[in-house]
Amino acid sequence: MRHTLIAIALFCSTGLVARSQTTIAPVGIIKGLSDSALLDVVQRQTFRFFWDFAHPISGLARERDNTVKAEYYWDYINEADGEPNFSKHTFGPEACAIGGTGMGVLSTIVAVQRHWIGRDTALRRLVKIVDFLTKADCYHGIYPHFMNGATGKTIPFGRLDDGADIVETSYLMMGLLCARQYFNGTAPLEKYFRNRITAMWSVADWNWHSKGDDKTLYWHWSPDNDFDMNFPVFGWDEALITYVMSAASPTHPISKELYLNSWVRSASWRNGKEYYGIKLPLGNFDYGGPLFFEQYTFMGIDPNGLKDDQGIDYAEQTRNHTLINRAYCIDNPKKFKGYGADCWGLTAGDSWKGYVAHCPQDDRGVIQPTAALSSFPYTPEYSMQALKHFYYDLGGKIWGPYGFADGFSESHNWYAKTHLAIDQGPIVVMIENYRTRLIWDLFMQIPDVQNGLKRLGFQSPGIK
Repeated sequence: MRHTLIAIALFCSTGLVARSQTTIAPVGIIKGLSDSALLDVVQRQTFRFFWDFAHPISGLARERDNTVKAEYYWDYINEADGEPNFSKHTFGPEACAIGGTGMGVLSTIVAVQRHWIGRDTALRRLVKIVDFLTKADCYHGIYPHFMNGATGKTIPFGRLDDGADIVETSYLMMGLLCARQYFNGTAPLEKYFRNRITAMWSVADWNWHSKGDDKTLYWHWSPDNDFDMNFPVFGWDEALITYVMSAASPTHPISKELYLNSWVRSASWRNGKEYYGIKLPLGNFDYGGPLFFEQYTFMGIDPNGLKDDQGIDYAEQTRNHTLINRAYCIDNPKKFKGYGADCWGLTAGDSWKGYVAHCPQDDRGVIQPTAALSSFPYTPEYSMQALKHFYYDLGGKIWGPYGFADGFSESHNWYAKTHLAIDQGPIVVMIENYRTRLIWDLFMQIPDVQNGLKRLGFQSPGIK
């Protein structure tokens, strides 16, 4: 079938736009695409966020694209009292995301493999990033959540959260270690790049965040406020990768006992209930919580065949949580407009109320496209159904220069104008894992990663 080009246009952001010398042209809605061609279009255009919109000085991933100041509304449950916490933060256009940068690095590997950009061109960008990070603020080798992309200085996330963020750093190092594995050539610049990453990896002191014992791993540390933030990394949530990276360190590894005490034995780790007839092994949230829990860690870690010595099957966990989230949207107990078999996916992202960790327990009628699209490895048939609806039916409202907008609510007639690094990255990477296993195969081959998984009691076909 001949493809009918409905629209090809360059889009302008209302914020600051930085273009690299080599750009990837955005496209509009193209009718009649095969499934494979549609995936190509979505991955490539989404990658533009990290390539054409990267910070011009550092190459880091900007946190978001189209606002001078972005308001953040964070809701999380404190394990001690079970009460929600609410806060508001604003950031300017220089704000870059450390975790989002790690996801952008993974996306860059995909871009090279699919020939959207040249290997040497990509390598120069990645060297720019690691050279910048080597001189930027970090604390015992651990980076902050947000960083000024021009100066390398920490952008505080709050009065107490103005230093190291071990979870965001784990996403960054996941990306960098995978890039070190991929750029394995003998050219001087590839050797230089690998050495830079090895140096960063070696100095990262994951154990510093344990306060010197095996009881609790803490999310934040501040040079001014020490551990006053007092927020443990407890599960189940998006931070399994943090424990894997912390245990994988060749120089500052955490112990298995710390992992068990702080993660596995936390009151919120295990679930075991059924929702819509589907068993959910892990997680304190009814219906499983936001879907990014099953996406961030598993950009690198392959859940297929992954099991631990606690009896958890991670392929079951990732798929079942996704199926429950979709079943909830089909059930649609709050009767929001648009929800259904082809329009599902509740996860953290922008909404008409600000940034919210959307999930069945906090459903405000907002669908995040990243939720269904980053679930391709778990629910390919249902994710493709959602993708076609987002692209062909809603594309005029949510398709833009960096892929799909961050969220939309048909009930509120609200369609985001934003794209966020931590939502765009998983789309590129997880679709690729579904298609070729590229990132899974690279990351699971890394000897340190295998050692970390074994140290924590994991088994996988990918572990030698």
